[in-house]
Amino acid sequence: MLPQQRLKIESILADAAAALIAASGLEAPPAAPAISLDRPKVAAHGDAASNLAMQLAKPLKMNPRELAQKLADALRNDPRATGLIDSIEIAGPGFINLRLALAAKQTVVASILSAGADFGHAPADAPHAGQRVMIEFVSANPTGPLHVGHARQAALGDALAKLLETQRWDVHREFYYNDAGVQIGNLAASVLARGQGHKPGDAAWPAGTYNGEYIADIAADYLAGATVAAKDGAPVKATGNLDDVEAIRRFAVAYLRHEQDLDLQAFGVQFDCYYLESSLYDEGRVADTVERLIKAGKTYELDGALWLRTTEDGDDKDRVMRKSDGTFTYFVPDVAYHLSKWERGFTKAINIQGTDHHGTIARVRAGLQGVGLGIPKGYPDYVLHKMVTVMRNGQEVKISKRAGSYVTLRDLIVWSGGGSTAQDDAAGAIDSPEIIQRGRDAVRFFLISRKADTEFVFDVDLALKQSDENPVYYVQYAHARISSILNTWVAEHGGDLARLPGLGAGDLAPLDSERAQALLARLAEYPDMLAHAADELGPHAVAFYLRDLAGEFHSFYTADRVLVDDAALRTARIALLAATRQVLANGLATIGVSAPQKM
Repeated sequence: MLPQQRLKIESILADAAAALIAASGLEAPPAAPAISLDRPKVAAHGDAASNLAMQLAKPLKMNPRELAQKLADALRNDPRATGLIDSIEIAGPGFINLRLALAAKQTVVASILSAGADFGHAPADAPHAGQRVMIEFVSANPTGPLHVGHARQAALGDALAKLLETQRWDVHREFYYNDAGVQIGNLAASVLARGQGHKPGDAAWPAGTYNGEYIADIAADYLAGATVAAKDGAPVKATGNLDDVEAIRRFAVAYLRHEQDLDLQAFGVQFDCYYLESSLYDEGRVADTVERLIKAGKTYELDGALWLRTTEDGDDKDRVMRKSDGTFTYFVPDVAYHLSKWERGFTKAINIQGTDHHGTIARVRAGLQGVGLGIPKGYPDYVLHKMVTVMRNGQEVKISKRAGSYVTLRDLIVWSGGGSTAQDDAAGAIDSPEIIQRGRDAVRFFLISRKADTEFVFDVDLALKQSDENPVYYVQYAHARISSILNTWVAEHGGDLARLPGLGAGDLAPLDSERAQALLARLAEYPDMLAHAADELGPHAVAFYLRDLAGEFHSFYTADRVLVDDAALRTARIALLAATRQVLANGLATIGVSAPQKM
């Protein structure tokens, strides 16, 4: 049922419960319980169920079935329920099972066609309307191409951002660049070695450096004096001087940032801000954070090192902040960075990271607690994802020709779109917009189709199948199939696509078949599904819902012909299909997947 219908029924039940409590005559009457309606697991039991009678029976010292009957009578007799409820049954120990009136179920069509792309979105006065939230995701080190783990972060992060926007949050997307530290020194050393003519495996190749072929590309461009576009500043021009390691470092970081940005563009992901780790040092934020923690008494010195008392906030042991050589450990800039989030006004922050970051959660939160700014103990929130295994041609793919040690995001997009990577095909199939779009859709849908904390096997062969085995094809085909039916309606029956929004106000009484009612019920679930998914930080629920909705549509279309001779029946069913197509498009947009008109 629609949220407004559920809220109306819950309000009637709440008033009825309050009246029963007031009439109980108890010296210490119980507080009214929270009212909620659930969807019965068995469809034959009705459209909604309440266990309110069983919650109230013990404190009111009443038989739960008798109490349920009183609540049911209150529902039947309340004028607000007129036209809303068809029947009420008492089941088991005191469940109240409700069936909506058919006309009430059919109102979802008008709601969808009237709201259009906004259907399912929270109202303007929703609890979180206008509240700021930062979602940090991808945040790859600028030391190599984006890999499939980054792909899962990008899909999860962007879908979660869009999902929270449907609930009226003011969402800020941020990418944190770890452009300082040992790994950046290793990157510069790798490019230098390549520029000097060495390659992995040579005796002169430095240990701990990066071996992918992309290092050779960077070195070649550096020696050629190439210029790299910068995302947030002046372009970086290579000097070609192998004696200037700092110049090599600047060029290599800019080069890889540009490469990563191109991959994110191909994936359809954009950020509001790119935050540099190096800026935390340049602006003195790291040193300032350490000083705050020292003054707050949250640190102590031992064996020449500075330690943070993280055990006071749930960590299993205290952690070193500043090593005996004067350098900071890696979590210290993380604390400074999250402090900057809070100071920028993001009282809610969500980090999407791999499960290998689990150990940093307690120490980052402990550092934030230590500065004494009243930051909540659970700040920031984390969505941790597990690894992705890539299968292609029936075999696990472990490396990329370009990256040398892992499958890249670009590989996954191109393979899933039916193309080949630049290394496989010099003709440049990678540049085909059709391949990129198909691949982007498949990768996005697949990577959010499971909960983040579950391991995922990405089957490229499945992503290429044009059958109901392929979930993204199955959902997109439903949208395309409805579009084809609507075009036939226009061509053969004088329909007018411009009239579709108004069809919901017409006669929908003919939508009374079993399959039509099942589809109506599924459509009505969409707003509550979005709200629940946003609360749970779980965009996978959108993918689940879309698969179910597509299934309900295909079942309806198989059972009930749409373009029948009966004009009233035909128009009602066209309205139902138009509403279904709108919700499919809305859901696909929420996870960043296209809704094709034809396939």
